Amino acid sequence: MERPNVLLVMVDHWPGRLLGAAGHEVIQTPTLDTLAQGGVRFSRAYSECQMCVPARRTLMTGATAGSHGDRIMDQAGLMPDLPTLAQTFRDSGYQAYAVGKMHVFPQRSRIGFDDVVLNEEGRTQWGVTDDYEQFLTDSGFPGEQFGHGLSNNQYVSRPWHLPEDCHVTTWATRQMCRMIKRRDPTRPAFWYLSHMHPHPPLAPLRDYLQMYDGVDIDDPVCGEWARRDSQLPYALQALADRRRPVGFGEHEVRMARRAFYALCTHIDHQLRVVIGTLREEGLLGDTVILFTSDHGDMLGDHRMWAKSVFYEGSANIPMILSAPAGDDRVRQGSVDDRLVGLQDVMPTLLELAGIDVPASVEGRCMVGDRRREWLYGECCEGPDATRMLHDGRFKLIYYPAGNRVQLFDVEADPHELIDLAPSPDHVDVREHLLELLVSQLYGADLDWIAGEELVGLPGFSYTATPNRELSNQRGIH
Repeated sequence: MERPNVLLVMVDHWPGRLLGAAGHEVIQTPTLDTLAQGGVRFSRAYSECQMCVPARRTLMTGATAGSHGDRIMDQAGLMPDLPTLAQTFRDSGYQAYAVGKMHVFPQRSRIGFDDVVLNEEGRTQWGVTDDYEQFLTDSGFPGEQFGHGLSNNQYVSRPWHLPEDCHVTTWATRQMCRMIKRRDPTRPAFWYLSHMHPHPPLAPLRDYLQMYDGVDIDDPVCGEWARRDSQLPYALQALADRRRPVGFGEHEVRMARRAFYALCTHIDHQLRVVIGTLREEGLLGDTVILFTSDHGDMLGDHRMWAKSVFYEGSANIPMILSAPAGDDRVRQGSVDDRLVGLQDVMPTLLELAGIDVPASVEGRCMVGDRRREWLYGECCEGPDATRMLHDGRFKLIYYPAGNRVQLFDVEADPHELIDLAPSPDHVDVREHLLELLVSQLYGADLDWIAGEELVGLPGFSYTATPNRELSNQRGIH
């Protein structure tokens, strides 16, 4: 069997539940649902650190935050000196090309790719004009990427303000199709398509907004534990204040979710164009395809927005794997409930391509019989820190500030409405998961332990502050 081509598709902020194949009654994802029918969907896939930079480091190195060195979204930190997914493919004779969002520093670092066609969401603070903004200039719309007036970290919505071919999802798709057509036919290829959306700004094409006209948009869920801000752990109080949209009522929440779904469906439809290009080039039957996200988005669940928490909306991600016909290692039309993370993408793709996995990789191949008993997650440091220990059914979330623990049975309670931490019937589960969690602590986290007892940090009181900066609002470039 010849070595397969590999297409890795990464999106941003896409929760694992937002797939028709996962049973969501509103979202329209016909392409991804079809891909899942022909491959395997991992229902217990998680982002180990649910922020863009550390999540992408995990994806590209197969290493956890403890090894690649970022759990705080260090946007100025260099990539660690670890073999990357792209470089490992190249060292094995593959051509490797990327299109879209990289979120590495320095911004033009190729991290092992032969070439990168870059979109970095208008980050001008490091003096880099990316390829998408240059495309807008060439198309007669210089500096207009954020001319719609929306921030890339808030949830106000409106339709896209430029022609359809200028939307970044359409642009990235066309660039990837061009990459595929311009490949070296004598060597297999690794392609990385990294879409910016459904990450805000929520400015989908009007046609995709209209697809959800008259649709009963589902409301956010909210557990009783989340209804009183003053009783939440400090990290959640801070997150709620920083991310909760100002002046949002039920109507605005539904508008935001509708726009978010429209961005997802646009990506889904554009993936049809990429797959169609592979088919017409005679490559589809010999290509491994993996679709995933760096993390999800709370979208108002438990009165929270965006990422950085270990609740399902933020931490659970889509993970769909399709292999060439005849590769029995990937069972067609199956749902796999094993615990997997972004660290597992690199070893999985390498093993499917018959390439040795570097010793620095900590993840595990997602096909075969190997299953982990638990998965550890970590995000942020100091008072904002949160940690997770998941055994496949029960999820323990720990907030060191105030030494707060939550426990959820995500099998019986997938929306995490009931915090079982105070339950006397779940003491054994709680203590077992806490013991496992403590075994994973390192660095400054060890200060949370006194003797053999987990004591965390002192409690903090949070004072709300006005959002004078409009959460990274961009201007005209």
